[in-house]
Amino acid sequence: MSPGGEDTAPKGAGTATNGAGATPNGTGTAPNGTGTAPNGVGTPKEAAGARAIRLGPRSVTALALVSAVGVAAFGWPLLADSASGLAHSADAPWLFAALLPLLLAVVMATIADTGLGSKAVAMLGVLAAAGAALRPLGAGTAGIEPMFFLMVLSGRVLGPGFGFVLGAVSMFASALLTGGVGPWMPFQMLSMGWVGMGAGLLPGAERLRGRGELALLAGYGAVASVLYGTVMNLQGWPYLAGMASGVSFVPGDPLSHNLARFVAYCLATSLGWDLPRAVVTVVLTLALGRTVLRALRRATRRAAFDARVSFKG
Repeated sequence: MSPGGEDTAPKGAGTATNGAGATPNGTGTAPNGTGTAPNGVGTPKEAAGARAIRLGPRSVTALALVSAVGVAAFGWPLLADSASGLAHSADAPWLFAALLPLLLAVVMATIADTGLGSKAVAMLGVLAAAGAALRPLGAGTAGIEPMFFLMVLSGRVLGPGFGFVLGAVSMFASALLTGGVGPWMPFQMLSMGWVGMGAGLLPGAERLRGRGELALLAGYGAVASVLYGTVMNLQGWPYLAGMASGVSFVPGDPLSHNLARFVAYCLATSLGWDLPRAVVTVVLTLALGRTVLRALRRATRRAAFDARVSFKG
Protein backbone atom coordinates (compact mmCIF):
# COMPACT_ATOMS: atom_id res chain seq x y z
CA MET A 1 0.00 0.00 0.00
CA SER A 2 1.31 3.38 -0.94
CA PRO A 3 1.62 6.35 1.45
CA GLY A 4 -1.60 7.74 0.06
CA GLY A 5 -3.51 4.66 1.15
CA GLU A 6 -4.08 3.40 -2.36
CA ASP A 7 -3.03 -0.08 -3.49
CA THR A 8 -0.75 1.27 -6.16
CA ALA A 9 2.93 1.16 -6.87
CA PRO A 10 4.89 4.38 -6.40
CA LYS A 11 4.96 5.01 -10.17
CA GLY A 12 1.44 4.18 -11.20
CA ALA A 13 -1.76 2.28 -10.68
CA GLY A 14 -0.56 -1.25 -10.00
CA THR A 15 1.85 -1.33 -12.93
CA ALA A 16 5.56 -1.48 -13.53
CA THR A 17 7.68 1.60 -13.96
CA ASN A 18 8.12 1.10 -17.70
CA GLY A 19 4.61 2.28 -18.35
CA ALA A 20 3.16 -0.98 -19.60
CA GLY A 21 -0.53 -0.51 -19.09
CA ALA A 22 -0.23 2.79 -17.22
CA THR A 23 1.79 5.98 -17.15
CA PRO A 24 3.61 7.52 -14.22
CA ASN A 25 0.59 9.73 -13.52
CA GLY A 26 -1.50 6.65 -12.82
CA THR A 27 -4.11 7.37 -15.46
CA GLY A 28 -3.82 3.99 -17.18
CA THR A 29 -2.93 5.50 -20.52
CA ALA A 30 0.25 6.46 -22.27
CA PRO A 31 1.22 10.13 -22.60
CA ASN A 32 0.01 10.18 -26.19
CA GLY A 33 -3.47 9.15 -25.12
CA THR A 34 -3.53 5.91 -27.05
CA GLY A 35 -4.09 3.68 -24.06
CA THR A 36 -0.88 1.74 -24.59
CA ALA A 37 2.67 1.77 -23.36
CA PRO A 38 5.10 4.50 -24.43
CA ASN A 39 6.94 2.05 -26.66
CA GLY A 40 3.95 2.08 -28.98
CA VAL A 41 2.93 -1.58 -28.77
CA GLY A 42 -0.53 -1.81 -30.23
CA THR A 43 -0.63 1.77 -31.44
CA PRO A 44 -1.46 2.75 -35.01
CA LYS A 45 2.14 3.83 -35.49
CA GLU A 46 3.44 0.42 -34.50
CA ALA A 47 0.82 -1.34 -36.59
CA ALA A 48 1.92 0.64 -39.60
CA GLY A 49 5.51 -0.36 -39.00
CA ALA A 50 5.05 -4.10 -38.64
CA ARG A 51 8.30 -5.48 -39.96
CA ALA A 52 8.49 -8.06 -42.70
CA ILE A 53 10.70 -11.08 -42.30
CA ARG A 54 14.18 -10.19 -43.47
CA LEU A 55 16.07 -12.21 -46.05
CA GLY A 56 19.65 -13.25 -45.47
CA PRO A 57 22.27 -13.54 -48.22
CA ARG A 58 21.70 -17.27 -48.69
CA SER A 59 17.95 -16.78 -49.03
CA VAL A 60 18.41 -13.99 -51.58
CA THR A 61 20.82 -16.20 -53.51
CA ALA A 62 18.39 -19.13 -53.42
CA LEU A 63 15.49 -16.96 -54.59
CA ALA A 64 17.58 -15.49 -57.40
CA LEU A 65 18.74 -18.95 -58.45
CA VAL A 66 15.30 -20.53 -58.55
CA SER A 67 13.87 -17.48 -60.32
CA ALA A 68 16.59 -17.67 -62.95
CA VAL A 69 15.99 -21.38 -63.41
CA GLY A 70 12.26 -20.70 -63.58
CA VAL A 71 12.68 -18.07 -66.30
CA ALA A 72 14.83 -20.49 -68.27
CA ALA A 73 12.33 -23.30 -67.71
CA PHE A 74 9.44 -21.20 -68.98
CA GLY A 75 11.27 -19.57 -71.86
CA TRP A 76 13.72 -22.11 -73.30
CA PRO A 77 11.37 -23.43 -76.02
CA LEU A 78 11.27 -19.97 -77.58
CA LEU A 79 15.02 -20.07 -78.09
CA ALA A 80 15.42 -23.76 -78.96
CA ASP A 81 16.72 -24.82 -82.33
CA SER A 82 14.46 -27.13 -84.29
CA ALA A 83 17.34 -29.61 -84.65
CA SER A 84 18.33 -29.59 -80.98
CA GLY A 85 15.52 -31.84 -79.80
CA LEU A 86 14.87 -29.55 -76.83
CA ALA A 87 11.41 -28.64 -78.07
CA HIS A 88 10.06 -32.17 -77.70
CA SER A 89 7.70 -32.77 -74.80
CA ALA A 90 9.55 -36.01 -73.91
CA ASP A 91 12.30 -33.90 -72.37
CA ALA A 92 9.95 -31.97 -70.10
CA PRO A 93 9.85 -34.45 -67.14
CA TRP A 94 13.58 -34.02 -66.59
CA LEU A 95 13.10 -30.30 -66.25
CA PHE A 96 10.20 -30.76 -63.84
CA ALA A 97 12.26 -33.17 -61.75
CA ALA A 98 15.03 -30.58 -61.42
CA LEU A 99 12.69 -27.68 -60.65
CA LEU A 100 10.81 -29.18 -57.72
CA PRO A 101 13.89 -29.75 -55.51
CA LEU A 102 14.96 -26.16 -56.19
CA LEU A 103 11.62 -24.87 -54.93
CA LEU A 104 11.95 -26.98 -51.80
CA ALA A 105 15.50 -25.68 -51.37
CA VAL A 106 14.17 -22.11 -51.33
CA VAL A 107 11.74 -23.05 -48.58
CA MET A 108 14.50 -24.59 -46.49
CA ALA A 109 16.91 -21.71 -47.12
CA THR A 110 14.31 -19.13 -46.11
CA ILE A 111 13.51 -20.97 -42.90
CA ALA A 112 17.16 -21.50 -42.01
CA ASP A 113 18.63 -18.16 -43.10
CA THR A 114 15.98 -15.77 -41.81
CA GLY A 115 15.72 -17.31 -38.36
CA LEU A 116 12.03 -18.15 -38.58
CA GLY A 117 10.82 -19.34 -35.22
CA SER A 118 8.09 -21.78 -34.38
CA LYS A 119 5.42 -19.06 -34.46
CA ALA A 120 6.46 -17.96 -37.94
CA VAL A 121 6.46 -21.53 -39.24
CA ALA A 122 3.05 -22.10 -37.65
CA MET A 123 1.73 -18.94 -39.30
CA LEU A 124 3.12 -20.11 -42.65
CA GLY A 125 1.27 -23.40 -42.20
CA VAL A 126 -2.00 -21.69 -41.28
CA LEU A 127 -1.88 -19.29 -44.24
CA ALA A 128 -0.86 -22.07 -46.62
CA ALA A 129 -3.78 -24.19 -45.42
CA ALA A 130 -6.13 -21.23 -45.84
CA GLY A 131 -4.86 -20.61 -49.37
CA ALA A 132 -5.18 -24.28 -50.25
CA ALA A 133 -8.73 -24.32 -48.92
CA LEU A 134 -9.69 -21.22 -50.90
CA ARG A 135 -8.50 -22.54 -54.23
CA PRO A 136 -11.11 -25.32 -54.70
CA LEU A 137 -13.98 -22.91 -53.94
CA GLY A 138 -14.03 -21.77 -57.54
CA ALA A 139 -12.98 -25.20 -58.81
CA GLY A 140 -11.28 -23.38 -61.68
CA THR A 141 -14.65 -22.28 -63.05
CA ALA A 142 -14.09 -19.35 -65.41
CA GLY A 143 -10.85 -18.56 -63.58
CA ILE A 144 -12.50 -17.88 -60.22
CA GLU A 145 -9.67 -18.49 -57.72
CA PRO A 146 -10.12 -16.69 -54.38
CA MET A 147 -6.68 -17.69 -53.10
CA PHE A 148 -4.95 -14.96 -55.12
CA PHE A 149 -6.10 -12.10 -52.91
CA LEU A 150 -4.79 -13.87 -49.79
CA MET A 151 -1.39 -14.43 -51.40
CA VAL A 152 -1.18 -10.75 -52.38
CA LEU A 153 -2.14 -9.47 -48.92
CA SER A 154 0.14 -11.91 -47.13
CA GLY A 155 3.09 -11.03 -49.32
CA ARG A 156 2.44 -7.35 -48.69
CA VAL A 157 2.56 -7.69 -44.91
CA LEU A 158 5.18 -10.39 -44.51
CA GLY A 159 7.67 -9.45 -47.21
CA PRO A 160 8.96 -10.95 -50.46
CA GLY A 161 10.71 -13.96 -48.94
CA PHE A 162 7.77 -15.12 -46.86
CA GLY A 163 5.46 -14.30 -49.78
CA PHE A 164 7.42 -16.53 -52.15
CA VAL A 165 7.52 -19.44 -49.72
CA LEU A 166 3.84 -19.04 -48.87
CA GLY A 167 2.79 -18.97 -52.53
CA ALA A 168 4.79 -22.08 -53.39
CA VAL A 169 3.68 -24.05 -50.33
CA SER A 170 0.03 -23.03 -50.79
CA MET A 171 0.02 -24.22 -54.38
CA PHE A 172 1.67 -27.48 -53.39
CA ALA A 173 -0.88 -28.06 -50.62
CA SER A 174 -3.80 -27.22 -52.90
CA ALA A 175 -2.50 -29.65 -55.52
CA LEU A 176 -2.49 -32.40 -52.91
CA LEU A 177 -5.96 -31.37 -51.75
CA THR A 178 -7.53 -31.28 -55.21
CA GLY A 179 -5.59 -34.11 -56.83
CA GLY A 180 -3.88 -31.67 -59.17
CA VAL A 181 -0.43 -33.24 -58.91
CA GLY A 182 1.31 -33.40 -62.27
CA PRO A 183 4.25 -32.09 -64.28
CA TRP A 184 2.67 -28.63 -64.22
CA MET A 185 2.70 -28.41 -60.41
CA PRO A 186 6.28 -27.10 -59.97
CA PHE A 187 5.53 -24.36 -62.48
CA GLN A 188 2.38 -23.42 -60.59
CA MET A 189 4.35 -23.30 -57.35
CA LEU A 190 6.97 -21.08 -58.92
CA SER A 191 4.40 -18.76 -60.51
CA MET A 192 2.42 -18.36 -57.30
CA GLY A 193 5.66 -17.77 -55.42
CA TRP A 194 6.40 -14.90 -57.78
CA VAL A 195 2.93 -13.46 -57.09
CA GLY A 196 3.59 -13.39 -53.34
CA MET A 197 7.14 -12.12 -53.77
CA GLY A 198 6.00 -9.30 -56.05
CA ALA A 199 3.45 -8.16 -53.48
CA GLY A 200 6.21 -7.96 -50.88
CA LEU A 201 8.29 -5.76 -53.19
CA LEU A 202 5.56 -3.15 -53.70
CA PRO A 203 6.48 0.36 -52.53
CA GLY A 204 5.18 2.05 -49.39
CA ALA A 205 5.23 -1.01 -47.13
CA GLU A 206 5.99 1.09 -44.05
CA ARG A 207 3.87 4.19 -44.66
CA LEU A 208 1.13 3.65 -47.24
CA ARG A 209 -2.16 2.70 -45.56
CA GLY A 210 -5.90 3.00 -46.06
CA ARG A 211 -7.56 3.38 -49.43
CA GLY A 212 -4.30 4.11 -51.19
CA GLU A 213 -2.81 0.83 -50.09
CA LEU A 214 -5.93 -1.12 -51.02
CA ALA A 215 -5.97 0.50 -54.46
CA LEU A 216 -2.30 -0.41 -54.95
CA LEU A 217 -2.87 -4.02 -53.87
CA ALA A 218 -6.02 -4.36 -55.98
CA GLY A 219 -4.21 -3.06 -59.06
CA TYR A 220 -1.27 -5.36 -58.45
CA GLY A 221 -3.61 -8.29 -57.85
CA ALA A 222 -5.32 -7.70 -61.19
CA VAL A 223 -2.03 -7.53 -63.07
CA ALA A 224 -0.58 -10.52 -61.22
CA SER A 225 -3.69 -12.61 -61.92
CA VAL A 226 -3.40 -12.02 -65.67
CA LEU A 227 0.37 -12.53 -65.69
CA TYR A 228 0.01 -15.78 -63.75
CA GLY A 229 -2.23 -17.18 -66.47
CA THR A 230 0.08 -15.88 -69.19
CA VAL A 231 3.17 -17.46 -67.63
CA MET A 232 1.39 -20.76 -67.11
CA ASN A 233 0.34 -20.66 -70.78
CA LEU A 234 4.00 -20.37 -71.69
CA GLN A 235 4.67 -23.55 -69.73
CA GLY A 236 2.13 -25.68 -71.58
CA TRP A 237 1.86 -24.02 -74.97
CA PRO A 238 4.96 -25.59 -76.63
CA TYR A 239 3.77 -29.10 -75.80
CA LEU A 240 0.29 -28.84 -77.32
CA ALA A 241 -0.01 -30.51 -80.68
CA GLY A 242 -2.64 -30.47 -83.41
CA MET A 243 -3.44 -26.78 -83.07
CA ALA A 244 -4.02 -24.25 -85.84
CA SER A 245 -0.79 -22.92 -87.31
CA GLY A 246 -1.70 -19.38 -86.38
CA VAL A 247 -1.35 -20.02 -82.64
CA SER A 248 0.90 -23.08 -82.40
CA PHE A 249 4.55 -23.11 -81.37
CA VAL A 250 7.04 -23.74 -84.18
CA PRO A 251 10.49 -24.87 -82.93
CA GLY A 252 13.32 -22.98 -84.54
CA ASP A 253 11.19 -20.10 -85.81
CA PRO A 254 12.35 -16.54 -85.02
CA LEU A 255 11.51 -15.40 -81.51
CA SER A 256 9.29 -12.57 -82.76
CA HIS A 257 7.16 -15.00 -84.80
CA ASN A 258 6.66 -17.39 -81.90
CA LEU A 259 5.85 -14.53 -79.53
CA ALA A 260 3.18 -13.30 -81.93
CA ARG A 261 1.67 -16.78 -82.02
CA PHE A 262 1.83 -16.97 -78.24
CA VAL A 263 -0.07 -13.69 -77.83
CA ALA A 264 -2.72 -14.95 -80.24
CA TYR A 265 -2.91 -18.20 -78.28
CA CYS A 266 -3.44 -16.34 -74.98
CA LEU A 267 -6.13 -14.11 -76.44
CA ALA A 268 -7.95 -17.06 -77.98
CA THR A 269 -7.77 -19.48 -75.05
CA SER A 270 -6.97 -18.24 -71.54
CA LEU A 271 -8.09 -14.61 -71.43
CA GLY A 272 -11.59 -15.76 -70.52
CA TRP A 273 -10.12 -17.30 -67.35
CA ASP A 274 -7.50 -14.66 -66.57
CA LEU A 275 -9.85 -11.66 -66.57
CA PRO A 276 -12.44 -13.20 -64.18
CA ARG A 277 -9.55 -14.19 -61.89
CA ALA A 278 -8.39 -10.58 -61.90
CA VAL A 279 -11.90 -9.27 -61.19
CA VAL A 280 -12.37 -11.67 -58.26
CA THR A 281 -9.00 -10.67 -56.83
CA VAL A 282 -9.81 -6.97 -57.07
CA VAL A 283 -13.27 -7.36 -55.50
CA LEU A 284 -12.03 -9.47 -52.60
CA THR A 285 -9.08 -7.16 -51.97
CA LEU A 286 -11.26 -4.08 -51.81
CA ALA A 287 -13.99 -5.78 -49.77
CA LEU A 288 -11.88 -7.75 -47.27
CA GLY A 289 -8.43 -6.22 -47.61
CA ARG A 290 -8.62 -3.82 -44.67
CA THR A 291 -9.73 -6.55 -42.25
CA VAL A 292 -7.25 -9.15 -43.50
CA LEU A 293 -4.33 -6.71 -43.46
CA ARG A 294 -5.16 -5.68 -39.90
CA ALA A 295 -5.32 -9.31 -38.80
CA LEU A 296 -2.04 -10.21 -40.50
CA ARG A 297 -0.23 -7.23 -38.99
CA ARG A 298 -1.57 -8.04 -35.55
CA ALA A 299 -0.39 -11.62 -35.96
CA THR A 300 3.11 -10.53 -36.97
CA ARG A 301 3.36 -8.32 -33.88
CA ARG A 302 2.30 -11.13 -31.59
CA ALA A 303 4.69 -13.53 -33.28
CA ALA A 304 7.44 -10.92 -32.75
CA PHE A 305 8.98 -11.45 -36.18
CA ASP A 306 12.48 -10.04 -36.44
CA ALA A 307 12.30 -8.79 -32.87
CA ARG A 308 15.47 -7.39 -31.37
CA VAL A 309 16.54 -8.67 -27.98
CA SER A 310 17.83 -6.10 -25.51
CA PHE A 311 19.03 -6.47 -21.93
CA LYS A 312 18.81 -3.84 -19.21
CA GLY A 313 21.17 -3.91 -16.33
